[in-house]
Amino acid sequence: MDLSRRETKQVLVGNVPVGGNAPVVVQSMCNTDTRDVPATLAQIERLARVGCEIIRLAVLDEDAVQALGVIKEETAIPLIADIHFDHRLALGALRAGVDGLRINPGNIGNERAVARVVHASAEREVPIRIGVNAGSLDKDLLRRYGEATPQAMVESALRQIRLLESLNFYEIKISLKSSDVTTMVEAYRLLADKVSYPFHLGVTEAGTLIGGTVKSTLGIGRLLAQGIGDTIRVSLTSDPADEVRVAYEILRALKIRQRGVELISCPTCGRCEIDIIGLTQEVEKRLLHVKSALKVAIMGCVVNGPGEAREADVGVAGGRGQGILFKKGEVVAKIPESQLMSRLLDEIHSITGEEVA
Repeated sequence: MDLSRRETKQVLVGNVPVGGNAPVVVQSMCNTDTRDVPATLAQIERLARVGCEIIRLAVLDEDAVQALGVIKEETAIPLIADIHFDHRLALGALRAGVDGLRINPGNIGNERAVARVVHASAEREVPIRIGVNAGSLDKDLLRRYGEATPQAMVESALRQIRLLESLNFYEIKISLKSSDVTTMVEAYRLLADKVSYPFHLGVTEAGTLIGGTVKSTLGIGRLLAQGIGDTIRVSLTSDPADEVRVAYEILRALKIRQRGVELISCPTCGRCEIDIIGLTQEVEKRLLHVKSALKVAIMGCVVNGPGEAREADVGVAGGRGQGILFKKGEVVAKIPESQLMSRLLDEIHSITGEEVA
């Protein structure tokens, strides 16, 4: 799929470019207490291993600010400080060395406070994400529009953009998040025609793993398919590593980015004579950290399996007591059923050179 990207200004979050002609960037947010440095660092490392490129941390108080400095010294991945209500925390986060800020200028303090944050960000060349959320719009906008409409969200964003621009600050990213997919999509579409800043896409409070994945795929995917979006965060009530996995699946399905293993597996039927669900889940778990782009098929029918998965780089198909290993739809070996997984993993290791255990 040839997707024409919306032209945007490029900003740098640490060493990661966002917008312009840069790849769509995948990010997530730690759900650890930022003040718990060991737990937060462990989660950051896990997220980085599955491909997360930018990580956001909640900064609730001065103790969290102090922890930021320690965390920043121990990790190379760009960190964004998520701050509300107290501009002094934003200033402290900047001193701690964060690579980006996520603030809502409307709740960070008065204009003087906002100006202090903006000037400090400019001095350190740190971008700011203006985060508009349907659940926290200004009261005057809610009165005027009656509810959190796409138009109200866009007006809120423009109000905050103008404030930063009046302070000669242009290193801006923007998000327009709602838990309602159609509201979120329409808000981004409306703003895309009015500004050229890069967009951070997401459906906020999307829900649990299955429901949140569906909503995020529909919202983020619809916009990306129209060339709108420069960085994405899939918000799930789940392990943050799941957010990263879903994000890459969205990008892979649209052929925007290819990273890691694309698993092709049959949905099972009455002809299936092996535990294909258990086999597929175990293989998927073993391949989470593989970076190489690879199509792997796991099929439950030795008759039709290779043909149905003809485009896979490598795969297995199992039957009663035995199975086959195939590449590009061609059978290369017959093996005992008990060795299907080990032979498949060995083959993937041979192709990629990466550990698969």
